[in-house]
Amino acid sequence: MLNFGVKFTARPRPVFFGFNLMALRTLSSRSKRSLPSFSYTSNPSSPSYSHGASSSIDTSLSATQLAHELFDVFSQPPNVRDSDVLCSLGRRLTPETVEIVLKDLRGWRAAHEFFRWASWQEGFRHSCYTYNAMAEILSRARRRTQLKALARELVGQRCPMTPGALGFLIRCLGRQGLAEDAGFVFDHAKDLSCIPNSYTYNCFLEVLARMGKVELVETRFTEMVDVMGWEPDKYTLTSVLQSYCNAGKLDDVFRIFNEINDKGWLDDHIFTILVVAFSKWGEVDRACEMVELMENFGMRPNEKTFHVLIHGFSMQGRLDKAVELFEKMKGLGLNGDLPLLSVLIEGLCEGKELKRALSLYKEMKVFGINPDLLLARKMISTICAEGDFITANQLFEEEGEILDLDSLVSLYNAVLDGLVRRDDAEWAYTLLKAMMEPPTSPAQHLIFLEDAGCESESSGNTMFKIKKTAQPNVESFGIVICGLCKTQKIDIALVLMKDMIAMGYKGKILIYNDMISELCKADRLEEGYEVLRTMKEFGFEPTEFTQNSIFYALCKRENFSGVFALLKEMRLKGHVPWIKHCTLMVERLCKNGKVEAAYDFLDGIVQVGFLPDIIAYSAAIDGMCKAGNVEEALRHFRDISSNCCLPDVVAYNILINGFCKAGRLNSAQEILDEMLEKHLVPSVVTYNSMIDGWCKANKMSEALTCLAKMVDATRKPNTTTYTSLIDGMCNAGAPDDAVLFWNEMKEKGCAPNEISYTAIIHGLCKCGRADAALAYFHDMKQSGFSLGTYIYLLLINSLILIAKMNEAFELLNEILQKDCCPLIGSKNHQMLLKAVTNLFERKSHPVDLRA
Repeated sequence: MLNFGVKFTARPRPVFFGFNLMALRTLSSRSKRSLPSFSYTSNPSSPSYSHGASSSIDTSLSATQLAHELFDVFSQPPNVRDSDVLCSLGRRLTPETVEIVLKDLRGWRAAHEFFRWASWQEGFRHSCYTYNAMAEILSRARRRTQLKALARELVGQRCPMTPGALGFLIRCLGRQGLAEDAGFVFDHAKDLSCIPNSYTYNCFLEVLARMGKVELVETRFTEMVDVMGWEPDKYTLTSVLQSYCNAGKLDDVFRIFNEINDKGWLDDHIFTILVVAFSKWGEVDRACEMVELMENFGMRPNEKTFHVLIHGFSMQGRLDKAVELFEKMKGLGLNGDLPLLSVLIEGLCEGKELKRALSLYKEMKVFGINPDLLLARKMISTICAEGDFITANQLFEEEGEILDLDSLVSLYNAVLDGLVRRDDAEWAYTLLKAMMEPPTSPAQHLIFLEDAGCESESSGNTMFKIKKTAQPNVESFGIVICGLCKTQKIDIALVLMKDMIAMGYKGKILIYNDMISELCKADRLEEGYEVLRTMKEFGFEPTEFTQNSIFYALCKRENFSGVFALLKEMRLKGHVPWIKHCTLMVERLCKNGKVEAAYDFLDGIVQVGFLPDIIAYSAAIDGMCKAGNVEEALRHFRDISSNCCLPDVVAYNILINGFCKAGRLNSAQEILDEMLEKHLVPSVVTYNSMIDGWCKANKMSEALTCLAKMVDATRKPNTTTYTSLIDGMCNAGAPDDAVLFWNEMKEKGCAPNEISYTAIIHGLCKCGRADAALAYFHDMKQSGFSLGTYIYLLLINSLILIAKMNEAFELLNEILQKDCCPLIGSKNHQMLLKAVTNLFERKSHPVDLRA
């Protein structure tokens, strides 16, 4: 049970209150017989009848007879109505008569015409009841403009209104979302000789709550209670609760709910409001708890409640819970409707639970609920995508029997879509080509596809067999062409596009965009331009996607003139070049050593009218740093910082790393300090660059200080951090400290990589600890890392120096067995010669290590 801050008194007695602020009508529904009229009261469920002199039986009979005559006249076309008869009838007109006629006339236009005619009759004045009768007709017909005008006219005429009549009019306005007009009428109650009562306020609060005007609800509620002195009832609090639910004000929702509960006013409508609210907020489990609470009060969830919950769980992908609720719903005799079953079945299809989806699909037909075309398509497409072609074919034939030609083509498209989703675009192409063939006989055409190697047991020897035919439409071609593009079957897609055009179809923009995109990715730019020309001939304007596809190909080719010509065209059309393509161009230029050209490219983009972001500029700065021009990189960094872009952490990292690699550690530290001054938080990469720089400069004290700052900044050292420290400690002649960092690295869960192993093996060998290095060598081998020739030769020579001849011979033998002898003249070749020479000399003149 939900805990709302109070203890519920779960009264076993069922509390049933129908939440319905009743739409009062000025007259009971009547045919052409006379019935007494009733007036509005403050209690919406208790209309009071008034029988004064103006509403006596004789007068009512007279009014009914007059209404019959008026109805007969206004049922005729305007051009055949007798003007003398209309004048005679107009002189006898009464509000009660007008009300009867309005409710009997068919259509809002006829009613509105009669209402206007009555307004023009000398001596006649509309009452609040005639206005409300007309308002209800316009509201039900959704004639917002006429309804607004009617409300303004009523206020302008200062028509006297009862509190109940005013409430009814406000609700008519509210049903059409005219909250402002409802407020206008309410605020002019004094001009209408009306003092709003609790019912009037309830109607107004209901309208405001439905429109989400929570502040106005609070204001009017305070006005109702504190200023007017009306006591809020169940309907008042229900509207307030609804407004808080719409606004998501959870604390206020619980407060009002508890107040309703304390007064014993809980009903199924209030619980439904909360269930809907929780589901809308994504709190479906709490909505279910509310249903349980509802059942504890002896109330049964209605169909709407179940629908809301099932939709909520389906949206969250919690299909088991959704199906469980559906079963519970069926147990109560509620079978649901097409939208609900569609949500469930589509959810099961998305979750690949095809057996349950198919079972429910068949079950809904037993309920007498026929699936629509969209649901049938979803089922067939999903089943095809899973490779169960026999079942898909059965469904196709069942649904196809009752469909017209266009709908039948839509089912074919579902098959095509399923095949494409299954990455069988070529099979989809074969089926589409078969659809394009003329029928073999007037009666039927067999579309048949041989099994193209599918291993699915359900497919047998054929993939798909259909005994009806229909020519493909634009959607058919779009599905298959886009599918072929997705699988890089561009040539087949081009052929199919020509077939589509030959059949008289222009296609869709998506088809052309996919074709151009794939051609550009394959560096077939000239063919992409051909497709673009075809696209324009058919009246399709290139989109931002189209032009960016071409932009990518031009950048890839480093075609400066083509790029800038396209950028100017994009600028005119309001299209923005994708920054990833700009960055690609910069990276390619820098990689080819054309760093200045990269900056010229970025400057050219600015001159055209686009501003590259910091990512593109960072790529250029990185290229300059890698070329060793760190001062030039810093100058450009300062320029972009002051003129166009604010550098981010990545940009600073590139610059810091560049200066560290160049051995300019003090400058790198200054850049890091600047970064901190600008309140940018250094990343692990930042600290790693600095630590590696200090280690390579053999300044281990500064490296350890940087490590301490890194830990203080809650940046966890990683494998890269420890590798730099291990290498630095070995270079500083402190192998024991290097081993300590190695152990700490493993304790912290940082897995050693190939570089880490190489660093500690090389470092220990350099420090004369070849025996220890050999242990790490074997560990590296057992961990599955690649062991290069250099590591072998380094270790062999180091082992020879400490007279570990057998171990050295074993490693040398491994190299020879691997047949990885180094090239003559290379560094590894020189190391190999040195190892062989040392082994031979030590073997001939053994050294007494005890001497």
